[in-house]
Amino acid sequence: MRDVLADLHRWWAAGEPVGMGTVVGTWRSSPRPAGAAMLVGPDGSAVGSVSGGCVEGAVYDLGKEVISSGEPVLQRFGVSDDDAFAVGLTCGGIIDVFVERVDRSSFPELGAVAAAIRDRVPVAVATCVEAPAEDPLGRRGRRLVVWTDRVDGTLGSDRLDAAVADDVRGLLTTGRSAQLHYGYSGERRGEDLTFFVASYAPPPRMIVFGAIDFAAAVARIGGFLGYRVTVCDARPVFATTSRFPDADEVVVDWPHRYLTAQAEQGLVDERTVVCVLTHDPKFDGPVLETALRLPLAYVGAMGSRRTHDDRLERLREAGLTGAELDRLASPIGLDLGARTPEETAVSIAAEIIAARWGGTGNRLTALDGRIHHELVE
Repeated sequence: MRDVLADLHRWWAAGEPVGMGTVVGTWRSSPRPAGAAMLVGPDGSAVGSVSGGCVEGAVYDLGKEVISSGEPVLQRFGVSDDDAFAVGLTCGGIIDVFVERVDRSSFPELGAVAAAIRDRVPVAVATCVEAPAEDPLGRRGRRLVVWTDRVDGTLGSDRLDAAVADDVRGLLTTGRSAQLHYGYSGERRGEDLTFFVASYAPPPRMIVFGAIDFAAAVARIGGFLGYRVTVCDARPVFATTSRFPDADEVVVDWPHRYLTAQAEQGLVDERTVVCVLTHDPKFDGPVLETALRLPLAYVGAMGSRRTHDDRLERLREAGLTGAELDRLASPIGLDLGARTPEETAVSIAAEIIAARWGGTGNRLTALDGRIHHELVE
C-alpha cells in the first residue's frame, strides 16, 4: 500500500470509494512481493501494480465489482488456472490477491495510518483476508491497526485482538509483512481465520563512513534501493551536504562514536547496512570493531587485499571473534570488474542485495532453479 498511499489517501479524504487489490500471498517466482497494491480509482483510473502486468486486467475488474458490492474477494492467480493464458502469471508463480472496497466507513483508521507512515512511525495493518462463510461475525475484510504502544479497531473478540496485536508487533519490529492464522477466539493453532499483516516500519538505514567520491555514488544507489542514507566523516571540510546531495543526512563526527551513539539510542537494527569507505585505519578500525559487534544486516569495508589482511589482524587483536570477523564483507562488493565510483556502488549494492536474499552473485544464465529467493532470516 505504501506505493499507492498518496492516491489512496486523497480519494479517501474526499469521501470517494476505491477498489484496492493487495498481494497477500506469493509462491515460487511471483513478480511482485506481498504487500504490493493496485487501486481502481473512482474516476476509473488504475494506480499501482500487483503483478507487473500479468493479471492487472482481472484485478481491475474485481476492483470495480467490490466498489459496487462492498464485498471483499480473495482471488488466486497462477499458471495452474484454467484460464492461465488469459490472466495467469507468465513467470510461473502464484499470487493471492485480496480485493476490497476502501472508503471512510470501511477503513476509518486510514488517516492515522497515512500520518504514521509519513512521520516514520512504525505501524502495521492486520486484515482478515479469509474466513469461513459460516463465521458468525463476518470478519473477512475487518482489520486491526497496530502501533508499538496501542491498537485501533477490533476483530470482534478481545482474545483474538490481543493475540493478533502481540504477533503483529513481533513482525513490526523487523518490518516484515506476513500471513497469520488463528482460531475464532485467537487460538494460534487454529486455521479458521487468515490475516495478512502489512508492516510499515521506517525505511532501513544505510550508513556510509568516509566522505569520498565513492561514498557519493553509494549514497545515490542506497537511496534508489529505498534506504535512508547517512554519510558520516570526522572531517568537516569533506562532510558537506553539497558534496552528498543524495544523502538524507550528512554528519560530522568520528565514525565509531557516531555508530555507538546511534546503537545506544536504538536507531540501528537488523536491517541496517554499514559501508566503511574511509581508507584510514584510525577511522575504519574503531568503527568496524563497533559495527561487527552489532546485529546489523551487512558490514562492508573498502580496501585492497593487503589492507584487508592488516585490518583483520588489528580486529583480532581488539578481541573480535572468528564469527564476528566472518560477517565482514571485505574487500567490499561483488566481482563485477568495477572501476569507477558508480560501477563500484553497483558492486556494493549487488552484494547487499545478495546478502539480504541469499543470492549467489552468479549469472542467472549459468544457474538452474528459481530466480527469486526468500528473505534470509
